[in-house]
Amino acid sequence: MITRIAKIVLIAAVAFFYTLVVLNNTTDFDSNYQFVRHVLSMDSTFPGNHGMWRALLNPAWHLAFYFSIIAWEIVTMILLWIGVVALVRAVRRPVADFSMAKRISILALTLGMLMWLVAFLTVGAEWFLMWQSHLWNGQEAAIRMFIVLGLILLIVLQPDHEMQP
Repeated sequence: MITRIAKIVLIAAVAFFYTLVVLNNTTDFDSNYQFVRHVLSMDSTFPGNHGMWRALLNPAWHLAFYFSIIAWEIVTMILLWIGVVALVRAVRRPVADFSMAKRISILALTLGMLMWLVAFLTVGAEWFLMWQSHLWNGQEAAIRMFIVLGLILLIVLQPDHEMQP
């Protein structure tokens, strides 16, 4: 039972994290929008780099990218909370039921990992050369979140056992 509760609490903690991320991105829209704008504009990369042809200077692109990130976070958050509810409902059920209830959480954690890997580490850091910026560089946070989500996903994926009477 303790391992099931641990899995539920970890998923709830990630859901809470994503809830705060969505809250911050919607109530203080401009702060993280500026981050996205600077990364896409590539205005703080090394002077004279040969990748500047990739820069997106049109604010419509900045908004499109930022709205897509927020939408991705909202979907992840909703799936995580649905996953928590499903796991709580199945916590005392047979192992097969609990394992089935983990599917939504596994999907949500994977979606979260993909956001940090694809949006931040691949598109932001590599395509838009975010790694060259000292001010607008989100690689450390992205790697941290990718690792945290990955560790929790590995814990959730561990097989469950029937509860002792």
